[in-house]
Parts: sequence; C-alpha cells; structure tokens
Amino acid sequence: MADHAQGDVSRNKAKMSKTKKDEEVAAADDGDEDEEEYTVEKVVDVRIVKGGKKEYLLKWKGYPDSENTWEPEENLECPDLIADYEDKAKKKKEEKKRKSQGDEESSSKRKKKVAEEDDKPRGFDRGLQPERIIGATDSGGELMFLMKWKDSDEADLVPARRANIACPQIVIAFYEERLTWHTHNENEEEGGEDGK
Repeated sequence: MADHAQGDVSRNKAKMSKTKKDEEVAAADDGDEDEEEYTVEKVVDVRIVKGGKKEYLLKWKGYPDSENTWEPEENLECPDLIADYEDKAKKKKEEKKRKSQGDEESSSKRKKKVAEEDDKPRGFDRGLQPERIIGATDSGGELMFLMKWKDSDEADLVPARRANIACPQIVIAFYEERLTWHTHNENEEEGGEDGK
C-alpha cells in the first residue's frame, strides 16, 4: 500500500525551474543545485502562450493559493490531474453551450408567441360588438380609438376612420362626453364694458 501511495505522489509532480519555489528551496538547501519536485494538488486553469504551448496554473500541495504558479506542460508529470481538469472544463463548456441553446429555444418560443399574437385578429376583425370608446391617441399621424368590446375584458386600438363607419353612434357619444359648452353671458359683457 505504501508503494501505491508513493506512486500517486510521484505522478503528481512538476519539475520547476527558475521559480519562486526553486529560490526558496535553493536558499533552504544552501546552494544545492538539483531541481526540486513539488506535489501538485490540482490544476486550476490553462492558457496558451507564444508558440501555441500550453501552460497550467497549479495549486501546490501544502502551499496557499497565493503560491499558485503557471507551469509549462512539458514540466508536468501529473497527467491524471490534467485530464481531470480538461474533462471538467469540457463539461463546463458543454453545459454552457446547452444553456445557451436553451436560452435560444426560449427566445424562439417568445418570438413565436409574439408572432402568434401579431397574427391574432385585432379590433373589428375579432367580430365583437363595440361597447364604448375608452380613449383616443395619435399613432403615426392617425387618430386611433381605444375600444372596449362587449363580453370581453380586452380592449384594442382601432383607427378612428374605421370606427366612424362601423359604430358612428359610439363615436358621437365619445365626443359628446368630452364637449364643453361655453355660454355667452350678457351681464359679464356689460360689466366688462363699464370697466373700460
């Protein structure tokens, strides 16, 4: 069993040259020039450097995250940890792609729903009887009425020119509700002339 544990440790090593750890070890060994091997705890990240070579950011066993270092692939003797990292990165990328596709599908469904609503009949095309005009607005230079329909909670904007023909009495009632009459009072006029 001791041999098996020793095998795991030897597979998760990295030869380091000219790094902070070498300097620390060199100082501790008082000038021993042999390359030291450190145990890799896990691979944290990967990057591609000049020449298309890969470097891995390593977390060292027994060292804090602040001591993580980028090491060239050729210096590493931890294929199992690299493979684990690459598998996790691949799964993460696939999950992100699936999520992106899911977002596209839900966006597609929303667009389809909007298109269906656009294709849905509006206004007088719904075949409902107009009840009353709730309000009016100018839409692109055209007068539009907000029409309330009998037996429906949904109101629609309809062109005033079409409402004038389809339901003239409702249009007249709408205008009459908003008319204000100004009466001419002769007494006010006389009082105004006396004040001159």
